[in-house]
Amino acid sequence: MTTSRTAVPMATQNRVRWLGVASLLGCALVLSGCASMPADPAARAAREANHDPFEATNRKIFAFNEFVDRSLIKPVAKGYRRVLPGPVRDALRHLLDNLYEPLIFGNDILQGRLKAARTTGCRFLMNSTVGFAGLTDVASEHKLPKQTGDFGQTLWTWGFPEGPYLVLPVFGPSNPRDGIGSGVDAYLDPVRLATRHLDWVDDAAIYRITTDGIDIRSRNIDSLDEMQKEAVDYYASFRSLFRQHREAELSASGPGAARPPPDFYQDSGDAAQK
Repeated sequence: MTTSRTAVPMATQNRVRWLGVASLLGCALVLSGCASMPADPAARAAREANHDPFEATNRKIFAFNEFVDRSLIKPVAKGYRRVLPGPVRDALRHLLDNLYEPLIFGNDILQGRLKAARTTGCRFLMNSTVGFAGLTDVASEHKLPKQTGDFGQTLWTWGFPEGPYLVLPVFGPSNPRDGIGSGVDAYLDPVRLATRHLDWVDDAAIYRITTDGIDIRSRNIDSLDEMQKEAVDYYASFRSLFRQHREAELSASGPGAARPPPDFYQDSGDAAQK
């Protein structure tokens, strides 16, 4: 007998998925406390400035991600851009962004950004109705700009340190704080919660995440190709680009709680003497 769906119950699929996320984040947090200190003072200063105590491992994962991108993601993104005309891609982008608005709204509330939450709520209502289920961004035309808001950002406003720079397989650059934030956002996604009783909810989530990633990659093909061609060290350039973009997102939400940055390279002997 054949079936169109896997025989593994949905609850089991979800349990395995979240155990995998928890294991990944647990490893990241454990590693954050056992970084080895570079012997060369210049190398140490550079890694401290970039919060990248695991640079050797991160570079290997980055190379793997580049291989996956060259072999699969970039060709698919090129095909996506070639097959779908610009207006269709823009409509899909608006639709995907609109589906994330409830999550942004919730994080804006948690961050105490009530004005941003009000703007996000109005955007979602307007784009979901007048904007044909989010296919058009009429809210921006009515001076309701898109807001930022994810749980990693929420943790930042609460004073949680970002931890060391990490490159995750396939998912790319991150850090323990944003990794935990991404897991919480995925688990508490209102669309997932509202449709969790439906048989196709897991497939819909996979399609949405995949389409989102392909669309974003298709919009950055030329810029990333140019950066890779001109960069002396593509890994370092990509790390800098990620950190600048993330810092801009965080600063847009206002000042976070002040916390001293951790010293990833402090010897246990040095700590004992203090």
